[in-house]
Amino acid sequence: MEGITSSLAKPTQMRRDGKPRPRSEAKRALIVEAAIRHFAERGYSSARVEDIAAQLGIAKGSVFQHFKSKDGLFFEAYKKAVQTFPKYMQAPAAAQERGFFEVLRYWLGRTENMVRDNWSSYRIYLVGNYGTDLALRREINRFLVAEDPYGWRDFVSFGVKRGELRSDLDVDLIGSILEWTIDRFQDALLTEELDPGLFRKSGPVPEEKEARIEQFVELLRRAIGSEKAQVRGKKA
Repeated sequence: MEGITSSLAKPTQMRRDGKPRPRSEAKRALIVEAAIRHFAERGYSSARVEDIAAQLGIAKGSVFQHFKSKDGLFFEAYKKAVQTFPKYMQAPAAAQERGFFEVLRYWLGRTENMVRDNWSSYRIYLVGNYGTDLALRREINRFLVAEDPYGWRDFVSFGVKRGELRSDLDVDLIGSILEWTIDRFQDALLTEELDPGLFRKSGPVPEEKEARIEQFVELLRRAIGSEKAQVRGKKA
């Protein structure tokens, strides 16, 4: 069985001068947008490339010409979807002035609003992380590490420069801890918004959700925060 890398999308067709062909690039973009909506609504397993092609009034073979396979199409849709998410350092200046953990609290508190504003992309994100096979998730993870679409590196550097993160821990380790824990916590918040009752019989009331966010931020502050950050947390 061929690996996922052999079935990923080909680069956009190029002109002789090395630039993408405008018509090919535009068609490719339309297919990706339609795929985002379709995969978001149907999930990965139930989605059909022929249905996406029919929505656009093109042949299924035309989709495969651009993306080679269903895996390749989903991978491109996933990349496009997560690149629409805000980066951590795009938080308002007021939140950044209050520090690293306040930026974190800001984004966790905005989870529901971000989902409502960008429903399809967040559905694709969850489908990619939990509804695809191991080979495809491996390629997704490679993309996330290489491209850093959420701006993790800049966010950790921000905390280090402000002296809010522990100096006795390796910076890369701090980044990994943050990425693993925050991603899973935010995934739970996203799932409660998109699929209420999946983890609980009923979703938490707003006050309960706020308390959980506060507890989570405080847990991270105690785990990776510097003494300066610990003092600031007690004053908050």
